[in-house]
Amino acid sequence: MDYLKIHPTAALEGKINISGAKNASLPLIAMTILAKEAVKITNLPNVVDIKTLLKLLANLGANCDFFDDGVLVNTSSINETKATYDIVKTMRASILVLGPILARFGHCEVSLPGGCAIGQRPIDLHLKALEQMGAKIDIKAGYIEASTPNGLKGCEIIFDKITVTGTANIVMAAALAKGVTSITNAAREPEVVQLCEILNNSGVTIKGIGTAILEIHGTAGELINIKEFAVIPDRIEAGTYLCAGAITKSELTLTNVEPKHLGAVLSKLEEMGSSFTIAKDTITIHPSDEIKAVKIITQEYPAFPTDMQAQFLALATQANGVSIIEEKLFENRFMHVSELQRMGADITLNGHTATVNGKTQLSGTDVMATDLRASSALVLAGLIANGETNVHRIYHLDRGYDSLESKLKNVGAKIQRLKE
Repeated sequence: MDYLKIHPTAALEGKINISGAKNASLPLIAMTILAKEAVKITNLPNVVDIKTLLKLLANLGANCDFFDDGVLVNTSSINETKATYDIVKTMRASILVLGPILARFGHCEVSLPGGCAIGQRPIDLHLKALEQMGAKIDIKAGYIEASTPNGLKGCEIIFDKITVTGTANIVMAAALAKGVTSITNAAREPEVVQLCEILNNSGVTIKGIGTAILEIHGTAGELINIKEFAVIPDRIEAGTYLCAGAITKSELTLTNVEPKHLGAVLSKLEEMGSSFTIAKDTITIHPSDEIKAVKIITQEYPAFPTDMQAQFLALATQANGVSIIEEKLFENRFMHVSELQRMGADITLNGHTATVNGKTQLSGTDVMATDLRASSALVLAGLIANGETNVHRIYHLDRGYDSLESKLKNVGAKIQRLKE
């Protein structure tokens, strides 16, 4: 098993190229199930979650041909509609194949999902919406068994709470349904927007893209022609490297980035003292000598993203004063706190709220990653901790960050990937 050995560095300097978004790539790969012909996807990140989903499609019978920065996916050869436990258990986003398989083939079996242990992420909203569209659903022996004897039919769906994967799943199902499906309280994340835009450009009329109310005009079972597309830049990866610049007080430039997707992150970094030079697809962070305390509440896009909570918590340990971070989306997403405390952080947890007393000098030690974003928070802490930090169980990190240690090395970080 791999781990990262990190030593503190005086300052980082240079450029970091941002990879394609993992969270956008997953629904877009699932979307290829709706395609009449092979689909070429570029700017695909080289991360484990992507490989897992492509392996799942291959197990269903699809052909996946890789090239430099992408993949050609041909789902016309799919001859199996069962997504088995051995793959789905490793990645919760595997549930994204449920909607498109059901819409295309009229039946499917998908194992109940696994993934990071950051809290309950129930799929009942997905299932309820599919039932409203005419699906018959049973859960047997750990599998969701779904069928549509008469095909999926458009209807009015109101999500009780915002769900990103639920929105994506139902948009894909509705793309091949009969009639019009409306989704109220839809997710507005850039990753959902790109999915809708590509489907809309492929002949599936979708109104309200980027808003909380979507209207999808289905093709009544007719498969669609999807043109080649590039995955949007990863806003969470970009936010993580901006935090690396802030915590090490280093000027870094991010390339291949979409600034408009980072509004809440940039706003909080400005509150903490940083300033930015922003161009069309680059952001340069100019950090402050003094990091200021901050109050953060995680909420759905366009508010502050839960996927940046851990990184900002690490940054808050170096702020002067008391920072308050409230996690409103996942109940178990403070598991990294105990590891930061091992490094000397002064953090108090009260339910879903973390109080961070800064500034504290962190000390390098052995720490354990507990989920994807917690992994990157520990790396950030290791960049400025005294002594040597060893981050173990980085298979979590590899699920969502493309070449993190190489990118940090290229700007001067003292970081190595080693074997246990």
